[in-house]
Amino acid sequence: MNNTSAPSRESREPTSLKRAISGKMLFVFILGDVLGAGIYALVGEIAGEVGGAIWLPLVVALVMAMLTAASYAELVTKYPRAGGAAVFAERAYGLPIVSFMVGFCMLAAGVTSAAGLALAFSGDYLQVFFDVPAAPAALAFLVVVALLNARGITESLRANLVMTVVEVSGLLVIIALAGLVLGRGDGTPSRVLEFDDGTTPALAVLGAALLAFYSFVGFETSANIAEEVQDVRRVYPRALFGALAAAGVVYVLVGLAVSTVVDPEVLAESSGPLLEVVDAADAGIPPWLFSLVALVAVANGALLTMIMASRLTFGMARDNLLPSALSKVLPVRRTPWAAIIATTVVAMALSVTGSVAALAETVVLLLLFVFVSTNIAVLVLRRDNTDRDHFRAPTILPILALITCAVLATQQSAETWLRASILLIVGAGLYFLRRVASGSKNSGVRA
Repeated sequence: MNNTSAPSRESREPTSLKRAISGKMLFVFILGDVLGAGIYALVGEIAGEVGGAIWLPLVVALVMAMLTAASYAELVTKYPRAGGAAVFAERAYGLPIVSFMVGFCMLAAGVTSAAGLALAFSGDYLQVFFDVPAAPAALAFLVVVALLNARGITESLRANLVMTVVEVSGLLVIIALAGLVLGRGDGTPSRVLEFDDGTTPALAVLGAALLAFYSFVGFETSANIAEEVQDVRRVYPRALFGALAAAGVVYVLVGLAVSTVVDPEVLAESSGPLLEVVDAADAGIPPWLFSLVALVAVANGALLTMIMASRLTFGMARDNLLPSALSKVLPVRRTPWAAIIATTVVAMALSVTGSVAALAETVVLLLLFVFVSTNIAVLVLRRDNTDRDHFRAPTILPILALITCAVLATQQSAETWLRASILLIVGAGLYFLRRVASGSKNSGVRA
């Protein structure tokens, strides 16, 4: 790649958004989105599937995530516009309904995820500090996230930087506590190579990897802020793969730590598996501290998700896939205020319709539809030769990614398929209403 002329070309590309995100900020954005609240709860579930070898399915899940990430790296550096997967689908398939449905899946997944995170924030972790009703707390939390989002992308990412440091620090403390336990002669290091009795190791690792994959979801949201990244073609692949690799290393070390210190059966029965490590280490760290860290992790995930959802809504509105009013930006802050309000209202409505688990399962399946579209699009768009240098993924990677998506989709329950199908029907209805409205407007102009 020739990177010397990339910044000047990008500076001439029209955009109403502010290019304020550096490569380092992008790295932290992706890392913070991947290192979300999932690892604080999923470690116990993984232990229940595989036993003590928790680290192995985390490695497998990292590889799965990297496959689809390669497709994103190619397409984002080739078409760096807000809208992400919807833009890729529009260029690849040339069918407005396909582009709309891909964008809607991403948007629905984003606001559904934010709704679930709001519920998680207002649940047991918050009750440690404040005895407040969960539903009003969730709504208030989403309002605060919206205000920070509207203030500006730079301010939002600075907050993300602080919260990501807290998230990572909490996980590093768990790793350090495991080292302390081992240093005093306690713990059982041999458990990291043990599998649950009565299971086939290969099948157990695959089943646990499907759970672990959820912890890596989040990297795809970075495609929707590509238009606000400085020198995106040079820095995006580095930030994307670097953040995923860093998250993978932290996850693997956490997996090794918890299985060394705590019996897998205890982890599997706990709703706060990392707190089990704190208790076992008995190093004087108060349990409330990890409740605070978990709250920060959830808040960070919600902020980054709503940044993605608002930018995606802005991009789809600008491309006439959603009402054009949603493409309005604040004159000074240059943030998409109309899209922020719309996505926040939808997330608030969703937060009172289901549990955290139900919303999370729906998010995963919706994102698999997006990943399938993106991995196909990267192959289709190889025939579109642009005059811009960009990252190119080896052809085998999107093919393997499609296989991974198919395997993951088969693991979803009928209830999750039904819930996702209802959302897709709603999306299709919105699309056709938009088409009818556009047709009526054009007819009126002709008359």
